[in-house]
Amino acid sequence: MTEPHDTIPATRGKAVRLSKGQAVQIINTHGSQVVDTWAFCAEDLGHHMSMEHTRVENGRLMPAAGQTLFTNKREPILVLEKDTSPGIHDTLMAACDRWRYEHLGCTHYHRNCADNMIEAMAEIGLTAGHVPQPLNLFMNIPVNADLSLTQGEPLSRPGDHVTLRATRDCYVVFSACPQDITPINGAGRKPTEAHIRLTGTSAVS
Repeated sequence: MTEPHDTIPATRGKAVRLSKGQAVQIINTHGSQVVDTWAFCAEDLGHHMSMEHTRVENGRLMPAAGQTLFTNKREPILVLEKDTSPGIHDTLMAACDRWRYEHLGCTHYHRNCADNMIEAMAEIGLTAGHVPQPLNLFMNIPVNADLSLTQGEPLSRPGDHVTLRATRDCYVVFSACPQDITPINGAGRKPTEAHIRLTGTSAVS
């Protein structure tokens, strides 16, 4: 059964609990919004999705549809079941935080993904011990021939979506990235809302 969608407000976060076999669809409503994504095992928040371990286990810089996302104990936590976007997501960049914006010249507090994660978890009664490396859905960070990195614009289109299915009970946390200084959220540098939709359970071994 498909449930109505919920909003990840622009520049804010949202957390949901998934039971094993349940899935969440992340919709890039306007096509240019990066959505930082974390997952934490329900029984132990210190056991969480890890991009460095996922890269090793999959042998890829970014996961492709059908591949598994792994934890810091190298255990499955989510499956990237479906991806209607061009499949460009980032697993290298840390979540933006207040220090990132200070380095970019901000002299006042700027909303950021790290704080969004902490706030979203607090809203459902959870306390985050730290901010792991997120899966930056729809973020385009080209690796150049000289191994430098480019802050690229998303290649996704309005309505593109990714489906993540839980292989265990977990919390999944999202942030509609507030970045408005670099073109991470498109040439217009204007963060927008994104949407999520929870779907019913399916067989997950």
